[in-house]
Amino acid sequence: MTDLSRFPITKRWPAQDPSKLQLYSFPTPNGVKVSIALEELGIPYEAHLVHIGKNETWTEDFLTLNPNGKIPAIVDPNGPGGKPFGLFESGAILLYLAEKTGKLLPQDPALRAETIQWVFFQMGGVGPMFGQFGFFFKFAGKDIEDKRPLERYQNEAKRLLGVIEQRMEGRTWFMGDEYTIADLAIFPWVRSLREGYGAAEVLGLDDLPNTKAWVERCIARPASQIGLNVPPRP
Repeated sequence: MTDLSRFPITKRWPAQDPSKLQLYSFPTPNGVKVSIALEELGIPYEAHLVHIGKNETWTEDFLTLNPNGKIPAIVDPNGPGGKPFGLFESGAILLYLAEKTGKLLPQDPALRAETIQWVFFQMGGVGPMFGQFGFFFKFAGKDIEDKRPLERYQNEAKRLLGVIEQRMEGRTWFMGDEYTIADLAIFPWVRSLREGYGAAEVLGLDDLPNTKAWVERCIARPASQIGLNVPPRP
C-alpha cells in the first residue's frame, strides 16, 4: 500500500485509498479546474473538502502542503519517479496532470506553448481581476463608500472579457478544435461572473455571443457536470 505518511495533511484529511490521487479543494473557480481536469483525464482521485469559509487553508496541516494557504492542492501517490508528490497552484496542477497523461495539451511545441500562454493569461489576469471585481461587487467590498476600486476592477473584467470574445471568434475551443487546459483554466472564472457574482448584466455577458456559447459548451461536457460540484459544497 502507498505510504502518504510523510504528508502531514493526510492526518487532518485521511486518505481512504492512498493509491488514488488526493485532492484538497473547495468548489471555487480555482478549485473546480482541477476536479474537472481529473474527470476529463479519468484519473482516480479522492476529494477532500477544505472549507475556506472556516479558514481551514490556514491550519498547520494544510500549510505543510501549500505554504501560501490556498486551494487547490494535490498529493499524487504516483508522482515523478513513482514517488508520492505534492503540488499546489491550480495552473501548475493543470500543467502537471496534462504532461503526466499526455492529454489536454497539444503535442506540437508551438501549440503547446500557445496553450500554456492562455493558462498564464488566466492565472495572471482573469483570476485575480475577476476575483477582485467579485469582492467589490458582491461581497464585503460592496459596502465601501469609495466606488473607484469597483470601477477599476469592473472595467478590467470587461476588457478581459473582450479579449476572450475576440479569441473565440470562429473557434470551438480556445485552441480551435482541441479542448485543452486553456479552456479548463478560464471557463470556470467566466461562469462565476454569472453564477457566483450575479454580474451578467453589469458586465454585459449576454452581449458576448462567442464567449457565452463557449462557456455553455464547456459546462455541457460530462466531466464538467461532475467536476463543477467536487467537492460538494457544504
